[in-house]
Amino acid sequence: MADFTAYFKNFQDAHVLCIGDIMLDHFVYGGVSRISPEAPIPVLKLERENYMPGGVGNVAANLAALGVQCSVAALVGQDDAAEQIRTLMRERKIEISGLVPDAGRPTSVKTRYLSGGQQLLRTDRESAAAVETPVRDALFEVIDAQIMQADVVVLSDYGKGVIDAALCRYVMSKGKRVIVDPKGRDYTRYGGAYLVTPNRAELAEAADMPTGSDEEVAVAARTVIEMCGVENILATRSQDGMTIISGRDAPVHIRTDVREVYDVSGAGDTVVAVTAAMLAAGASLEEAAQAANIAGGIVVGKIGTATVTVADMQKQMLDSKIHGAATKEEAVEQAERWRRKGLKIGFTNGCFDLLHPGHISLLKQARTRCDRLIVGLNTDASVRRLKGETRPVQNEIARTTVLQALAAVDMVVLFDEDTPEQLIRDVSPDLLVKGADYKINEVVGAKYVMSYGGEVYLAELEDGQSTTGMIGRLTA
Repeated sequence: MADFTAYFKNFQDAHVLCIGDIMLDHFVYGGVSRISPEAPIPVLKLERENYMPGGVGNVAANLAALGVQCSVAALVGQDDAAEQIRTLMRERKIEISGLVPDAGRPTSVKTRYLSGGQQLLRTDRESAAAVETPVRDALFEVIDAQIMQADVVVLSDYGKGVIDAALCRYVMSKGKRVIVDPKGRDYTRYGGAYLVTPNRAELAEAADMPTGSDEEVAVAARTVIEMCGVENILATRSQDGMTIISGRDAPVHIRTDVREVYDVSGAGDTVVAVTAAMLAAGASLEEAAQAANIAGGIVVGKIGTATVTVADMQKQMLDSKIHGAATKEEAVEQAERWRRKGLKIGFTNGCFDLLHPGHISLLKQARTRCDRLIVGLNTDASVRRLKGETRPVQNEIARTTVLQALAAVDMVVLFDEDTPEQLIRDVSPDLLVKGADYKINEVVGAKYVMSYGGEVYLAELEDGQSTTGMIGRLTA
């Protein structure tokens, strides 16, 4: 997993303007112990309630939780819910001067009733009527006052009447990178946007075609790009992760860890917020999407309209670095991303059972000759077949953990075969490294790597260093 720490440090200097439909998210919690005698419905005994900014307010709350400067341009009613939103935004240090009152509509309020972590019912109070001209003019004025200081602009469309074609044209004309969280079938109003972030179902509706497989997602996204004139699509795909489609470039599929989902309320807002924050901090679109993928996986494990902090993301990155070896598919995809950036990819492999100075020397020598180093690691079953039933001394999780902690190693990939031949063919590294106790014609995969102009390097050995020798001395 990539390290985004440098971008996180830039968050405090980044500014994002959030425009769209704002609402008050109201959560009512209680316990259910009986069914009503009046109808076959559960009786919820109320215990507590909570209020959170929702819609574009939740995007802003996520940005504020990340330490990003953000302001909001949105419509609210002239009611108690609007005052609650203002209070909640002030508490989060979000600029609220762009909240324009509209006497002709109520503030949108979504009330969710929950028991045992599950939603029982949701009620909505809202209006989706077209915005009257004087109110729209006031909204344009606050956008005009704030947009030039923004690094990135977010349009959060919940279909409540604020994000229409006229507003989109006005915002796109300002020359800022615009991220759109879309709504409805017609994306032509988003023409000129830098990025549109539909989920799988929204993309299928907009393109009027299936989005079940990787290939179908890519075709549907390209259809939307061509029809609507947007630059990029980031399709969120629930447990399947995300896919980036940019013009004619190959799609980038970003996989996610399967985790227990408690509540998806606001998860899309978190993805949009983290993507905006990363872009404003100088990240590429691919890096921004990878960070957003991490954040989305965290937030669905929380109850209610939740936010994600930098500390949450750093912990998740650390946990993944410590515990998680990449799959072969992830390694192939990551290698292709590095290759597109012009980076030289190195590969070495081994059991790395008891890490010793010889291993460290080999890895350092390998890393100095490439930009990114992938280590193929034999699984426990593979080690037993090669070394006998008493090996490995450390299991594959422990061996992965130690290797991932080394600065020289960019990725660890487990392979279950006796040799890494197939993994090498799949990754197709530019550099293949083994110890100088081998001859080049003895190195697994050497012939294949050299066939396309790749390099094979035999690393110098450290005298007297071997795992077998260490074990022998320990058991003597």
